[in-house]
This record gives sequence, structure tokens and C-alpha cells, in this order.
Amino acid sequence: LFIPCSVVCLAMTTRNLNSDQFVLLEFKDRIADPQNVLANNWTASTSVCNWIGVSCGILHKRVIALNLTSMNLRGTIPPHLGNLSFLLSLDLSSNNLSGHLPKELGQLHRLRIIQLSYNGLNGEIPAWLGNLQRVQRLEMENNSFTGTIPQTLVNMSNLEILNLQFNQLSGQVPYSIFRISSMKIISLFSNSLSGSLPNDMCQHLPKLEVLYLSRNELSGNVPSSIGKCNNLQILALSYNQFTGIIPRGIGNLTRLEELYLRMNNLEGQIPTAIFNISSLKTIFLSNNSLSSSLPNALCHHCPMLEWLFLEHNELSGDIPSSMGECYKLQSLNLAANQFSGLIPKSIFNSTMLQGIYLNDNSLEGMCFTLSFSKVQNAFCLICFCLFRHILYHFNFIINNKFYMN
Repeated sequence: LFIPCSVVCLAMTTRNLNSDQFVLLEFKDRIADPQNVLANNWTASTSVCNWIGVSCGILHKRVIALNLTSMNLRGTIPPHLGNLSFLLSLDLSSNNLSGHLPKELGQLHRLRIIQLSYNGLNGEIPAWLGNLQRVQRLEMENNSFTGTIPQTLVNMSNLEILNLQFNQLSGQVPYSIFRISSMKIISLFSNSLSGSLPNDMCQHLPKLEVLYLSRNELSGNVPSSIGKCNNLQILALSYNQFTGIIPRGIGNLTRLEELYLRMNNLEGQIPTAIFNISSLKTIFLSNNSLSSSLPNALCHHCPMLEWLFLEHNELSGDIPSSMGECYKLQSLNLAANQFSGLIPKSIFNSTMLQGIYLNDNSLEGMCFTLSFSKVQNAFCLICFCLFRHILYHFNFIINNKFYMN
């Protein structure tokens, strides 16, 4: 019994593998391959499991992964790929593929990874993607997809990465997207998406690490529950139409490294707790209507700070004397506010400092000579005292009051 069974199983495996081979040969015939990568390698004389970009399973020897990234392939995605029934990973990124996604891909129920980024794919994001419930990564950024984000994506209950940035999507972001508890990265950057964010968003996203929603048309308040996204490392909501205040809960994001809220309509005080997040490297709150002063101990609690951009707000008070303790600071922009008083000498202690923007405030004080060994690309600030009209073009301190010493 064993021998006949083995023969039958071997025959079935061979037939199934031949089926996968047929599918991929059809794919090759329907795709333009200017570099002849597939033409020279995908031949019937060799096993499909040895073809470039193809991986097979150990047990059943079926095609489980297709990785054809950066091969300059052209044309549309053939529907035949929907017959690779054991496929776990599909990566066709960084090619010149165009057209719509064929509905036959909705048959690939074993798929875990869909990577179609950096192509010219267009049309609407199909609703049948929601049928692929095992997908963990859906990455289709830098294409030309239009229309709305389908509600059916909520059915992808194992989704960890959703990347649809740099497309032409419009309409509201489905609230259901923010209820997929496995989600770690949501990137919808640079589309034309509208609507607001659910206020209880972070109650359903305990694993969220990256939220990229900048350059859209989103409005409403920044969710008050944002502080409950305990694993958040990057929060990017810039270039939208958010209003209201910055929630104090942001100060609870102890792993936050990058905060982007610039170019919105935010008002009120900057929560002091933000400047207590020791992991912060980048703070961009420019071009809002934020008021209040900066905490004097700002750099005591933000030792990793590299970029601090607060220009074009209504901030006032003194520039914190502790700025010299931000030793990793590369760029400081406090321009177009209402800061007053003296510029602390310690501001130039950072050996990483490349740009200082303090113009359009009410600052006063003395000009000091800088050591080139301490401040890279500083162009010796004493020259500013003599030629301030020239140094306007070198991003230095202008439109304030100084005296020589």
C-alpha cells in the first residue's frame, strides 16, 4: 500500500508543480521584460523552484513566493497569478507595471504579503482585497490608485502594515481601519483623504508604531485618546486641517521619536509634557496658532533632540537657557514668534548645529564669535554683526536687536 500511495503522491506533486510552472510561463509571456531576466532564466528545461525570484515550499514543493522586484517589468499584471494557490508572498514592487489589479488575485487565500509599491497601477483599490484575511502586509504606495479606501479592508484582521501613501485616494478614511488591533504601521501620506479621526482610535490600536497621515485634507481634532497608543514612535499629521488643541495625552507616548503637526490650525498651549519625552528626536509644530512659552528645562528632558521647528506660531517668553544641553541639536527654528529677552550663549554649544532661525522675534543681546570646531557650517557668526544683510541668505539671526561686545 505504501509504494502505490507514494507513487500517486509523487505524481500529484509533479502535476501541481507543472501547473505552477504553466502559470509562471503565462506570466512571462504577457509581461514585457526589457532586461531579459525572465527570458533567460525561466525555461521549461529547469525546475520552477530554481527560477530567479521563485521560492517553493519544502514539503509540497509548490510555489510559495514570487519576488520580482526592480526588474523593469512592464505591462499589466496577468490574471493567471490567481492560480498560484499556495502563494504566501507576492512582491512585484519597483517595476513599471500598470493597469488595474485583476480580480483573480482574490483567490490567493494563503497570501501573507502583498508588495506592489512603486509602479503605475491605477483604478480603485478593489473591495475583494478584504477576502484575503491572512494578509499581514499590504503595501501599494507610489502608484496611481484613485477612489476611496474600501470598507472591506477591515476584514483583513491580521493586517500589520497598511501603506497606501503617494496615490490619488480621496474620500473619508474608513473608521474601521482604526479598529484592526494587529496594526503596527498605517501610512496614507500624500493623498486627498478627508474626514476626521475617531476619538477612540488608540483604544483599538495597542500595537501601533507609525501613523503617517500628513499631506491630506483631514480635519477635526487630534484624537484625545492618542496617548493610549503606547508603542507609537512616529506621529505625522502635518499639512492637514486639524483644529483645536494638542492633546495632553501625547506626553504619555514615552517611545515617541518623531512628532509632525506642522501646517494645521492648532491653537492653545503646547503641552509641557511633550518636552518630557526623552526619546524625541524631531518636533515639528510650525505654522499653527500655538501660544505659551517653552519650559526652561526643555533640554534636560529631551537629550536626543535633533530638530526643533516651532516657527510661525504665537510663542513668547525667553529662549530656554538649557538649549545648550541639546548636544545633538542640528537645526533650531523659532522664527516668526514673540520671543523676547537675550539669546543664551549656550545655544551654540551643540557640535552638531547646522542652522539657527530666530528672525522676526523681539530678541536682543550681543553677538559672539563662534568656534568652527564647535559649530559646523556656522560661517563665523561675528560676521553677522558687520554684514547682517548678507547673512540673511545663510539662515542666521535677523530682525532682532543686538549690541556689540
